Formats: sequence, C-alpha cells, structure tokens
Amino acid sequence: MKRLGIAIVMSLLAAAAAGQTNVYICGTSAGAVGKTVGLYCYSDMLTCGEVLLDEARIDTGGAFRLGCYVNYPRLVFIQVERYSQAFYVEAGRRYEVYIPEFDWDVDERQNVYLSPVALPLEFIGVADDELNLRISRFDDAVDSFVSANRVWFDARFHPQRRWFDTLVAELRRRGVRVESGERGVGSGERREESGGDFVDSYVDYSLAGMRLALGFESRGRLAARYIEDRPIRYWDEAYMRFFFSLYADAISLGTRRVPQSRLVEWVERGDLDRYMDSVGLDPLLRNGQVRELAVLEALKESYYDRSYSSGKVREMVARLGRQTRFSEHRELADRVLAMFDRGASGSDVPEFSLPDVDHRTVSLDDMRGKWVYLSFVRVGDPNSLAEIETMAHFRDSVYARNPDVVFVSVCCDREFEKMYHFLRTGRRGQRYNWTWLHFDGNYRLLERYGVVSYPTFLLINPEGRLHYTVTPPPASGILLHGPWERRAADEDVDQRPFYMR
Repeated sequence: MKRLGIAIVMSLLAAAAAGQTNVYICGTSAGAVGKTVGLYCYSDMLTCGEVLLDEARIDTGGAFRLGCYVNYPRLVFIQVERYSQAFYVEAGRRYEVYIPEFDWDVDERQNVYLSPVALPLEFIGVADDELNLRISRFDDAVDSFVSANRVWFDARFHPQRRWFDTLVAELRRRGVRVESGERGVGSGERREESGGDFVDSYVDYSLAGMRLALGFESRGRLAARYIEDRPIRYWDEAYMRFFFSLYADAISLGTRRVPQSRLVEWVERGDLDRYMDSVGLDPLLRNGQVRELAVLEALKESYYDRSYSSGKVREMVARLGRQTRFSEHRELADRVLAMFDRGASGSDVPEFSLPDVDHRTVSLDDMRGKWVYLSFVRVGDPNSLAEIETMAHFRDSVYARNPDVVFVSVCCDREFEKMYHFLRTGRRGQRYNWTWLHFDGNYRLLERYGVVSYPTFLLINPEGRLHYTVTPPPASGILLHGPWERRAADEDVDQRPFYMR
C-alpha cells in the first residue's frame, strides 16, 4: 500500500508538471544550426522587464521546440541573438513556425537597437480567423490608411477628426468590430476571455490611444469610458499600454490642482499619504486602485526627473509596496525598484567566464579585489579603436601608479579570429597588452550588461560592484585620475575632475 501511495503521488506530481505547459511552439530554421532561440514575455507593461519562458538550441536538423503556460492570450516574442519577433499565444495551442534564410551579420553593420531588424518568422498552417492574423489585418489597415492620409493625422497640421471617423468607418466596412462608446470593455474574467473578445478589446484600446495622442478626445472622457468603474486588466498588454499612455506625465509634472513643487515636497518628506491625497484631488484619480497604479507610473517617471531626488523617489516606491493592499501593486513596486537598481552605482555585476586569445577560460571572479575597467568593443569599429588607442597610451602609467587596476576588454565581433588577428598578427597588436576576452556568442551576457552600442565601459570596484551608473570612457580623462588613486586628506575636492566628485 505504501508503494502504491507513493506511485499515486508521483503520478500526480508528473501530471502537475505536465500541466505547466499548454502552449507549444515547434520550429524549423534555415542557416541557424547551433544558435540559441529564446521565448520571452514582458513581466508587465510598466517596467517592460523581459522574462525568459523557455529556450532551446537549434539542432543539426534546424529544428527546435519551445513551450510555456498561459491562461489568457499573451504577448510573447521569439529571440535569436539580437533579433526578435512578437506575437500572441493562446492556451492549448500548438504553433508551427519557420525561420527562413537571414543575414545574421546585420548587427555588425548597423546598430539594431537604433534601427531594429525583426527576426523573420513564418507561421505554418494558421487559420484565417486566428488571433494574430486578425490583429495583423487591423494593424495593417490602420497603418495603410494613416500613411495614405498622413497629413490629416500629423500633429503639425492640426489633425482632422473627420478623417479619424473615416478610418473607423473603413474598419467597420472590413468587418472589424469597433466599440461605439455605449458598450463597455474590460468586464470579462481573463480565464474566460476568448480570442475574439481579446481582439475586440485590442481594437478598442488601440483606437482609444490614437484619440488621446491626436487630441480628438479628452483624458477625462477616455478615462470615464475605459478606466472608471471597471476592473483593471493587469494581464492585458493593450489595456495597460493605453492606461500608462493616459496617465503619462499627468502626475509627475504636476496637476492643475497640485503643482510639481508640492509633489516634490511630499517626496522629499517621504509623506506617501499626503502625496496620495493630493493626487486624489484629480477627478480621474478618485478610485484608489487606479490612483495607486498611476502613482507607481508617476514615481517611475520622477526617478529620472532632475526635479526629484532619485533616492527619495526610491523610498516612496518601497513604501507604497509595503503599504498597498493590492498584490499586483506590491509586485509592480518590487519590479520598479529592481529596474532602478539595475545598472545603478553600487549594484552587483553579472559574473562571466569567457575565453581569452589563447582559448583559456578567464573568470571575472578571478579579478575580485581589483579595480576592473571593463570595456565591450569591436575591433572593426572606429569608435572602439579610438578608445582602445587611448587605453594603450595610458595603460603603463595607470598600472605603474596602482597595481590593483586591470583593463579587461571583451571583443564582441562575431568571429573569434578577428580578435586573434587584431592582437597577434596586427601591426599594433602588441600595444594592447592587457586582458582580452571574446564574448563567445553570449548575447544574453551583453543584454545583462546593457551593451547596446560600442564601445561600452564599466568600472567595477574591488568588492565586485559597479562604481558608476554611467562610466566615463577613456577619452574623458578618467585614466589620468581615476577613483582608484589614493587622495591626500587635504585634497581640494573642487579641483577634482567631474567624474571623481
């Protein structure tokens, strides 16, 4: 009996584990063998933190398989290296996708963060009424109409409301269900929401966002129609995108009833109750749950506003997270705090182990106890080469003044051979006599370090923490008088370079 009981428990555990995946994405690819493909989603639309749902390595046959669990239509995106493609998935669905031939070297010729390049992704065997196709047809119809009549939607030429009405009429002619104003949205439970209902709400919130951006309808009327007296749809990306656009800068820059100076005062005092009460004077924010969510957005904006003390703003967010009675807001507050801390001075840096020019593995942890001036460069990039030359010029003097400083350069060129020839067979390679590593195709590492352009520099202190939020490059003069130098007790602080104050 005991063995039977154990067997039953194990089978239940196996069934529970199997229930954690109800969406399957089976794919094939051309020319991507060996690459890692990841499936991501956003943690929320306030911080847009990326959450890894699953990942796989494309096998020798070009195939891969991903899975996740959802209980409502959710936006996800497939990413390979620095290229991604987003789409919605529904519970219980299986998706067949194909990644065709693609030029993976585009990111070495242009910055794909400034000029994004989508991952080509083809869906196989999809019905005409599938959720993504319906959304795509709606988006294409709006884009083509606005593009053909762009002068009437351009803020520089006083947008014309009648052209927006014409757009709505055209959408209805194409069979798109457009909310008329009498029908409310947002009342359904997320687990019962069908793909059709989701598309209807996507259309409504997208058009509402256009009305707001073009000034065709006031914030008050839009809030009354889509926000007030309705449950907040935290799970709906389209709703949350509209919510945050509706309240963007509506609080942090001051309101008609409460000027920004008073809000700054409450933040400096750490008086969250007074802050919330002041914000509540706005008729659009009398609902306590809506007000808290809008305040979270306002505090996130205030963190990057020089009128506010970033440290005090952080304390306010932490206090709101402790005091709120809404579990969703507690989670959002924690994510906002994590976003503030990511890449900030004093934060921990991700560990890594990468190969050097001789294919020996070097770990960042091996340099604990030293100042590490870390650079992410490309040896074919002119801006990187200019800063590398500056580092070479000052390297000997920096090392001589303080033996606890090390230069570490991570070469982010796709081919290892570029780094090797640059250092070993290049005419000036012997000048760059410090630690060189190759990123070894670890694009996840670049994301964790926030590398979106080259060169990127970070200064890590002997405790293994980031010393600056934004580390000055060599051309700024940091190598002349770095923070690693022991300063005399009577040093005049005002005479120090700006980056050491």
